[in-house]
Amino acid sequence: MSLDELRNRINKADARIVRLIAERVRIAEEIGKEKNKGGKRVLDREREQEILEKVKAIARTENINPEDIESIYQQIFSASRRVQNIEVAFQGEIGAYSEEAAFHFFGPSIGVRPCETVDEVFRLVEQDEVQYGVIPVENSLEGSISRVYDLLLDSELKVGGEIELRVVHSLIANYGVKLEQIKRVYSHPQALGQCRSFLKHLKSELIPTYDTAGSVKMIKEKGIKDGAAVAGSRAAEIYGMEIIATEIEDNRNNFTRFFILSKQDCPPSGNDKTSIVFSVKHRPGALFEFLKELAQRNINLTKIESRPTRLKPWEYNFYLDFEGHREDRLAQEALENLERNSLFLKVLGSYPKAKSAKQ
Repeated sequence: MSLDELRNRINKADARIVRLIAERVRIAEEIGKEKNKGGKRVLDREREQEILEKVKAIARTENINPEDIESIYQQIFSASRRVQNIEVAFQGEIGAYSEEAAFHFFGPSIGVRPCETVDEVFRLVEQDEVQYGVIPVENSLEGSISRVYDLLLDSELKVGGEIELRVVHSLIANYGVKLEQIKRVYSHPQALGQCRSFLKHLKSELIPTYDTAGSVKMIKEKGIKDGAAVAGSRAAEIYGMEIIATEIEDNRNNFTRFFILSKQDCPPSGNDKTSIVFSVKHRPGALFEFLKELAQRNINLTKIESRPTRLKPWEYNFYLDFEGHREDRLAQEALENLERNSLFLKVLGSYPKAKSAKQ
């Protein structure tokens, strides 16, 4: 068979592939409409994983690398989410780390809704203006974000996922601005704190703002020539700014953990984590007895921290993460006993464990 004939066969195969993908996307759109009618969760990670296992098995029988097929299908899933009108709210301006986390979790084809505050992210999801929200909950260097945990306590929204994003900070300014010209540096307080060593040598005034990418946008719009912002490199691309220095964070092990918010519960995936908040009686051994319920069942505790109840001075709620899904038998037993022996207990959500996503 000649080269032209082989190429003609490829052209015909490509046409069939595109038409089949188009058909699949149209079916996904119909599925999205039905789910929205019934108030069901649009994003179904369990179903996606089931599909991936099936197509990877087919790939093996056809002597095709299953990982290549998985990569292709991730893009198909992303195209399907776009026609299902998945929209995600996040705190910050376009180019913020929270937006980056949303794209890593849902894929690049989703719609996004920037919000000035995390309170607004909660409100948009609660009022069904968007299906999902992405909120930062803790940083590996700076610790937890208190306001987010307070909102989780009060809200009926569920934690349906998590993602860990490595934070790589850059110093960004208008084109032509030199390092020695910078007198002011703008950014979110946590970002400024994560770059203390680098910024200390600049001897510039540090000005906290509500957002990293928003700082870049502000410098651009105001034409500031003696200032710079600390943000991710994507913000520089979006706003047409120059990166003066990159990887300026003090510690390369700088990760931020984000929660995915929705109204629906997340089904078990087989590799899950559960987040709860609780309070115990103010007596010796009360917290120990609470934690013993997990230890006796060999349930691994991954995080615990306290926050003031805001009801009485020096009384605290405890936020705790453990491995497993709340529907697992051992987790169910532990939660039932914990609820009986605590003053207050709320399950914030069970969700698949995060896969770290590097920028």
